[in-house]
Amino acid sequence: MSIYGRARVKVPASTANLGPGFDTLGMALPLYAWIEMEEAEETVFHLYGDEMNGVAQDKSNLLYKVAQMVFAEAGVTVPELSISMYSEIPLTRGLGSSASAIIGGMAAANTMIGSPLDNAKLFDMATQLEKHPDNVGASLFGGIITAVWDGEHADYVRLEPPQNLEVLVVIPEFELETTKARGLLPTEISVSDAVYNISRTSLLTASLASGRLDLLSRAMQDRLHQPYRAPLIPGMEKLLAEAPEHGALGIALSGAGPTLLCLVDRQETRKSELEAFLKNTMQEHGISARTCWLTPCASGVTTELLEINEMQNVSFLDMIKGVRS
Repeated sequence: MSIYGRARVKVPASTANLGPGFDTLGMALPLYAWIEMEEAEETVFHLYGDEMNGVAQDKSNLLYKVAQMVFAEAGVTVPELSISMYSEIPLTRGLGSSASAIIGGMAAANTMIGSPLDNAKLFDMATQLEKHPDNVGASLFGGIITAVWDGEHADYVRLEPPQNLEVLVVIPEFELETTKARGLLPTEISVSDAVYNISRTSLLTASLASGRLDLLSRAMQDRLHQPYRAPLIPGMEKLLAEAPEHGALGIALSGAGPTLLCLVDRQETRKSELEAFLKNTMQEHGISARTCWLTPCASGVTTELLEINEMQNVSFLDMIKGVRS
């Protein structure tokens, strides 16, 4: 009989970079993955939702692997797991699907064994795996985070999202592997480009912290990664150049893409115009895409420890039905 409880977690999606803050700035978004994990006689997966198509259902699964990292760090052995997951986060679209799986899997495993590891440790472990702290930090802590990583430890500051800030994403119907998008980046940059991005990252962080939304259009400009990734995403150059003319406060590639993200004032009167501009531009370049209005997510991963075989627990399937309805 298992000595451990059954853990259930809810973890948000995220966007990274926000333009100039390459590998340092992240924001949580209210698209979620739900994960349930418990000890089992043999490892089995129950994956639900269209976003789970093609995900591994053996011990090569990322959830299983990060759970084992947590167990090893905590000095416990749980070789066989029952893992259930439902996600509404699109895979390989620049919305932090891998980061949410890493944080969700780690948080579930840690909760299952009594939470011996604190969030600082989980953040370091997740960043070591992801190699940058922006997405995992946003999914773990919620809100907007600015973070640094020295190869061993990640430090961060969390910002509360401005109340009037909304997010409009346009999600092309094709996948873009992060490794491919990173492979296009130069190994060296000029001093002028470095100063360009440092100044705008500083201005962007200060603008978000102070609520100066009027500065976002200039603050979200970038020379480090977006110009090099634009050829992978038809229409991206036009969207970056012209979205502010249609009501966006600022626009950026979300993570490695192909999703693009507009920050919008809640009081903006041209929301329909902006949404139509994003869709039409994609259509002009032969790309099917969908749009989605979101608000920054203030909460990071949430965890719950369920008693094994407790009758009053809502089943995972019933929970999913409630989410979908």
